[in-house]
Amino acid sequence: MTDKTLKGGLRRREFLATGAAALGLGVTGFPSVLRAQAAPVKIGLIHPVSGFIAFSGTQCREGAMMAIADINAAGGIKSMGGAKVEAVLADSQGKPEIGAAEVTKMAEAGIDGIVAGYASSISLATSQEAAKTNTPHVVDVGVSDQIVQRGLANTFRFGPGYGKIAEFAVDNLDTINKAAGSPAKTAMIIHEESLFGTGTAGLLSKRLPERGIEVIDVIKHANPTRDFTNIVLQIKSQKPDLIIPANYYNEYVLLARTMRQQRIEAKGIYSVLGGAASNYKFVNEFPEAADLIMDCNHWFNPKSDVALERKTAAEAKGLIYTYEVFLAYNAVLGLVDAIERAGSTDKDAVNAALAASEMDMSYMPYGATKMVDGQNAGAQPVNTQVQNGDIEVIFPAEFASAETVFPMGG
Repeated sequence: MTDKTLKGGLRRREFLATGAAALGLGVTGFPSVLRAQAAPVKIGLIHPVSGFIAFSGTQCREGAMMAIADINAAGGIKSMGGAKVEAVLADSQGKPEIGAAEVTKMAEAGIDGIVAGYASSISLATSQEAAKTNTPHVVDVGVSDQIVQRGLANTFRFGPGYGKIAEFAVDNLDTINKAAGSPAKTAMIIHEESLFGTGTAGLLSKRLPERGIEVIDVIKHANPTRDFTNIVLQIKSQKPDLIIPANYYNEYVLLARTMRQQRIEAKGIYSVLGGAASNYKFVNEFPEAADLIMDCNHWFNPKSDVALERKTAAEAKGLIYTYEVFLAYNAVLGLVDAIERAGSTDKDAVNAALAASEMDMSYMPYGATKMVDGQNAGAQPVNTQVQNGDIEVIFPAEFASAETVFPMGG
């Protein structure tokens, strides 16, 4: 190319080197700030936003999207030049095989990391598929301990698994029962049929008798179940001191409402990972059925200003602040924190950063973050109880916002 002289004697090459630079332009003619803008970091969000657990899956998606919006508003990923986080959305439809297929599509498209997939069965499938390409995968809710016990170097969970939750639940139930003079001596477990429900029921069936509580029956139900009359009549005939549900939201609500309608009397309803027991939607819509139900579940730290600010922000968007929202939010934060520290989206580097995570999670009722084989050892559940139309934390004491009411009725 010849170096042509422009009007006024300024050569074209000199214009590009001086005039364009003075205008903040690169040789392409675009502002240099725009030209240098970092490529977005793409995170796949795979949740069941249709099907029988669509409410919970949608809540997860909303929480994850809130985290992405907050990260971008705070300047993006600073170690990568302020790169923005971009969500790539997929619907597992509540089916593990579809969740896995969506991972395959995302991996082929060059996704940088994945947050999935609410249910344990889906999270098992998505993390296994992501392991084939070493794609960093953070589980938001799925509680099965199998998820982090398969030696997958790409799979991480910041919340507690159901082994720890069940142990915590039994210990605290024992404390609550003894403090009231040990009125509860028998229990029935009502659980949904998938990995979550069957695993939880199995652990409780083994551990409750060790604490002097006989498990007189364990009843499994399908997903979905539209009528709990027969199951509730079995409860009524066997008269357990404690009723222990472990089910997803829709079935939990229907079970609780049917027990209320059938005037079931028990010393306590004590959920473990109850799909509705720690859910403002259930409490607000069916306050009588929800009253005094106890739960051992994921919850936020009610004494944390950060947690309360996030709750307020979620409610301002019209969301119900359920555990799905804040656990998915936390999962995105954890993944992006690792990318920030890695300074790149190199898969090995991000997985190594996740394995070394010490992210401050004081907005949760957790100890210090420490990853052990992909599991945050500092994570723990809390006990909640519905009291006066609100959800209160009753255990552990350092996070408690109310005293326990047990047996039911005072």
